[in-house]
Amino acid sequence: MDTQKLRQRILDLAIRGKLVPQDSNDEPASVLLKRIRAEKERLIAEGKIKRPKKSKTSSSEFHYQNFEPPFDIPDSWEWVSMKEIFLSMEKRVPCDKNFS
Repeated sequence: MDTQKLRQRILDLAIRGKLVPQDSNDEPASVLLKRIRAEKERLIAEGKIKRPKKSKTSSSEFHYQNFEPPFDIPDSWEWVSMKEIFLSMEKRVPCDKNFS
């Protein structure tokens, strides 16, 4: 197997949760997502970030009407949209001048 195919296979296994055994002691994704949502709400309340604009295609809970997961993931994982877990970096400047 060449290097590129090996890299692809490793990434494929990783995104499906099959690269390493799942640890039953790990916190479920649902718990982490609740903390992320609470932190975003706190930052909105403090005026540090703005509430995201509503998307025409999705609700705040990331349930597309016809969403079909492309593959199975472990039970403790959840499908979410990127905007649900990341803060917008729009119009922001890194504070560290060594940032690259």
